[in-house]
Amino acid sequence: MQIDHKETIILTKEKNSFTPALPALQGKNLQDEMLHFSNHFMMVNDKPVFGICGEFHFSRYNHTKWEDELLKMKMCGVTIVPTYVVWNHHEEIKGEFEWKGSKDLRTFIQLCGKHGLQCILRIGPFAHGEVRNGGLPDWLYGEPCRVRSNDARYIYYVERMYNEIGKQAEGLMYKDDGPVIGIQLENEFYHAGAPWELTTGTSNEWVSAGEDGEAHILLLKELAIQAGLVTPIYSATGWGGALAPTEEVLPLWGGYAFWPWVFYDETVREHPITPEFIYRNYNSTTYNFDPNYDPQSIPFACCEMGGGMTVFYNYRFSLPYRSVEAMANIKVAGGCNFVGYYVFHGSSNPKGKTTPYLNENATPKISYDYQAPIGEFGQIRESYKRLKRQHYFYKDFEDSFCQTTTVLPHNTDDMRPDDVDTLRYALRVNEGKGFIFINNYQDHIQSPAKDNISLQIQIEQKKLHIPHEGGFSIGEDVSCILPFHLTISDVQLEYATAQLMKKVKLSDHEDAYFFFHPSGMKPSYRFEKQNIDRVTLSDGDVQMESSHYTVTPTEEMLTRIDIHSKQGKLIRIYTMTDEQSLHFWSFEWNGKPHAILSEAALIVEEDRVRFESESEVLQVTAIDELISPALASFFTERSDHMLLHEYSIKKEKITSEPILESIDHRRTLITIPSDIFSQCKEVLLNISYDGDIGYAFINNELVHDNFNNGDVWQIGLSHLEAELLHDPIYLQISPLKEGRKVKSDSPMAARTEIANKEIADIKSISLEPVYEFEVLTNRK
Repeated sequence: MQIDHKETIILTKEKNSFTPALPALQGKNLQDEMLHFSNHFMMVNDKPVFGICGEFHFSRYNHTKWEDELLKMKMCGVTIVPTYVVWNHHEEIKGEFEWKGSKDLRTFIQLCGKHGLQCILRIGPFAHGEVRNGGLPDWLYGEPCRVRSNDARYIYYVERMYNEIGKQAEGLMYKDDGPVIGIQLENEFYHAGAPWELTTGTSNEWVSAGEDGEAHILLLKELAIQAGLVTPIYSATGWGGALAPTEEVLPLWGGYAFWPWVFYDETVREHPITPEFIYRNYNSTTYNFDPNYDPQSIPFACCEMGGGMTVFYNYRFSLPYRSVEAMANIKVAGGCNFVGYYVFHGSSNPKGKTTPYLNENATPKISYDYQAPIGEFGQIRESYKRLKRQHYFYKDFEDSFCQTTTVLPHNTDDMRPDDVDTLRYALRVNEGKGFIFINNYQDHIQSPAKDNISLQIQIEQKKLHIPHEGGFSIGEDVSCILPFHLTISDVQLEYATAQLMKKVKLSDHEDAYFFFHPSGMKPSYRFEKQNIDRVTLSDGDVQMESSHYTVTPTEEMLTRIDIHSKQGKLIRIYTMTDEQSLHFWSFEWNGKPHAILSEAALIVEEDRVRFESESEVLQVTAIDELISPALASFFTERSDHMLLHEYSIKKEKITSEPILESIDHRRTLITIPSDIFSQCKEVLLNISYDGDIGYAFINNELVHDNFNNGDVWQIGLSHLEAELLHDPIYLQISPLKEGRKVKSDSPMAARTEIANKEIADIKSISLEPVYEFEVLTNRK
């Protein structure tokens, strides 16, 4: 059935006004920069700042790899790194604190600062985060106190822990010119508890959701300040009735589309279609946002937007990476200028000293990959590439974009999530200018392509038709952001059916803008003619009218529009395909702006550029020669194709294969060739299997596990190199069981598990090397 989508939106040219907010949350650094808030956004010296937070748990990751992983996050546009300081990772044994190796908080913070990343410490005491007891040490269960309350005995231990954190972070606060701009107090206080793992399965006892109300949050803040944890921002999670007194803390919000916790209820058999992908206006009460304060008086900020989601035992799913992009689109369209992804970087749970495993019992014992934008072993996922396109835009245009506010074309409160025929869109606008957000993704149901979309924006007496003639389309599961009435250097862009991604200043007289056309959408631009001298296009059609230019680039390739303004400025507009945009990187290096396409992961530092590639052949495509000689000279081959200049270099292919000794169909010994580690940066062991859970042991010690969700199970091996020199990996698959029951009718003290059928089979095992290519600058 063909459905036409013709919509009209009425706007005004009024300029948005903003007021100061959260007076208790502000601070200066030694450079006299003031971090503070308006009611819609964070500011530095009254300049709007769009915050991009990517959660990364330092104590769940190998400390020798922290730096490169932080750089990968920075390359995706992340500017702030929140991290849990998990109590039972640091004081598992009462009175014995551990801050070395992968628990070295101070070094982690310093690395953030070294690379220009700010940091938020989520200091608990309760963290949740799928950690054992929600992060509370086991020994607290044996203390005569009430946890998550103002009980004096509990507060004594909390204060002691806070003081230890304060020692680790001393001199690294924002006021000291350090990277720590924020402290999160508690987590989901009055909203969520966690199993006490000592008792679960016998008494099913849970950690309390909290006591003593807001007074507890205020006491925690006081204790943090006394411990030297003095920052401009103190925050607490606000959802689900959680307590976050706004006179002292910034409430943080979020949203997930995949809810494995609902399957704790054994009556739940099917995941619901969630309302997360319907546009809302977070300047008012709406779905999953019911604050106990005036929502127009405090900025809507997020710390837990679903950057991924871990599998629970009772719910296995393969996360659609488009859901992460769509979630960001939805929250930002609704007014969020401070996004936060939980988690942005996957990780692995550390082993305990008194308890073998520090995970929550519903989740894998070791793996906390979370299907995140960056995986547990540094893998770059599709969601990373999709988010990067948005992050580039938010940061390049943050000053003007933050000053736009949400307009919904109609009330969405009654919209059903299973309505995938209605066009979902919202606007961010200021003075009649702004951006149209369109979302065609919905979790747990197919959202078909939409054709013949026509939007009419009426601003006072003028009407803007998008497109000028006919309609445009958007593909299945696609979300996008389209500009209208946008100033592009010296000229006015009336609209584009292409998404703006990046602006690069090439010289005083030349700017470059990078767009891409979302899947299913034909790119077009309409410019006001008034300030244009002439327009040329590398491939496509240019129509000149009395008052406008309409430019329609070809869809099949990267194109360039050259606009010569009457003020003598050259404006280049590049339009990429959707696929090209996923591999787009823009950065400054060696004094030159770069715009390249590469499927490899990119790490840029002041004196070097590195690529991580799963292929021994590194291919980099420069757009229109936007590459420095220092980088171009690294490659051995070059070929030119109009606007694209392809460079490549090849390493010797690693052909090492694992030596397999099959014990039976679900048990195998894997010997890893010792020479492979010296030839590459990382080695991924790829395992495809049928069954319930995969376990990997070395010398009887569990080193990784996997709840089977149908994806390939990957294990990074470089951190296990020393152990693998002496011992093989023992791979064991726990079977899926059909017709399982426990037979307990014996007259003796006996129970026996029986099943009609067991399914467990190792289908394939292979090694995947990750190559690193390094380019050094010649600068002294």
